[in-house]
Amino acid sequence: MSDSTAGSMTFFRVHLDRGRNAYAAMEEESEDLYEIAQVLLDPATGYYTDEVGELLEYSGSALLVMDRVTLREEWRGRGLGMILASEAIFRLMPGCRAVACSPGVSDLSADSLRNEAEWDRVTAKIARGWERIGFLPYRDTVLVLSPTSLVLEEQRGQLRRRLVELGAAWSAATRA
Repeated sequence: MSDSTAGSMTFFRVHLDRGRNAYAAMEEESEDLYEIAQVLLDPATGYYTDEVGELLEYSGSALLVMDRVTLREEWRGRGLGMILASEAIFRLMPGCRAVACSPGVSDLSADSLRNEAEWDRVTAKIARGWERIGFLPYRDTVLVLSPTSLVLEEQRGQLRRRLVELGAAWSAATRA
C-alpha cells in the first residue's frame, strides 16, 4: 500500500464565548476570515448578528470556518474535496452553531483561471458542491451550514460510496 496526499484543508474554530471579541480576532487573523466576520458577526459584541441568530438553531456557540480546501491537480473535478470536507465538517462541528465558507479558487497557478469567465465558472462549480452538502448562500460570497441541518447527514452516505469508487479507481490505476 502506498501513501498519497490528495490535498489539504484548513478549518478555524472561532469561539464566540471566550471573552475576546471574535470579530476583532478574525479581522486580525486574515482577510478571508474578516470577510466572513463582516457578514455573520456583530463588530461590537463579536457574537452572531441578530439576523444570523434567528436563522440558526442553537446547537452551540462556536463558528467553524472552512477556510481552505486544496486538492492536487490530478484529484480535482472528481468530487473528492466535497467528500473529504463533509467528513471533516461532520467531525469538527459539534459545539458549533454555524459552519461558514466563502468558496473560491485558491490555486492561482492554472493558466486557464486567468480568464475571468473561467474563474467565475470554477468558483460557481465549487459553490454548487458546497451547496450539495447543505451550505446555503447567505450574503455576499458567504455560505452557511447549520449543524442541525439533515442535508449533510443525508449526503454523507452517498459521498462515502463515491469515496469507495474513487479509491477503487485509484487503486486500479496505480496497479496498471
